[in-house]
Amino acid sequence: MKGFMNRLIITTFLILSTFTVTVQAQQKALDNQTKVNMESNTIKLTIEGGKTFTATLVNNSSTQALLERLAVGNVTVEMEDYAQMEKVGSLGFSLPRNDRQTTTGPGDIILYLGNHLVIYYDTNSWNFTRIGKIDNATQAELKAALGKGDVKVTLSLK
Repeated sequence: MKGFMNRLIITTFLILSTFTVTVQAQQKALDNQTKVNMESNTIKLTIEGGKTFTATLVNNSSTQALLERLAVGNVTVEMEDYAQMEKVGSLGFSLPRNDRQTTTGPGDIILYLGNHLVIYYDTNSWNFTRIGKIDNATQAELKAALGKGDVKVTLSLK
């Protein structure tokens, strides 16, 4: 009986050791992928209803803080139409501001007042913080994807 118990203890130890090494390896792979995603200058935007875009970010403290936030989890923004040129919604948290006089165009992603995300599908000029631009999307595609009225947009690491 003592020999059986020793073998059982050794087998249990080996199984737990293997499990621990596997979990550590998986966590390291996940950490490495998150680091790669955060070092990337792109994010994914998923529009309610399933349309997905990628966006290339500018390099500033606002986008770095946004990437850090996205590394923790996706951010969903409830956006409403404003002046038939943009969708705007509260992030629910603040990011550092890097406001500059900016003229926007279709696909521009802007931080407004440090805590609102704006996606433009037309032009505007104001003092904003530029976040990035949606890749390869025309004004018509953006209007169709964002629709009329309110829409939810989920930001995530690519």
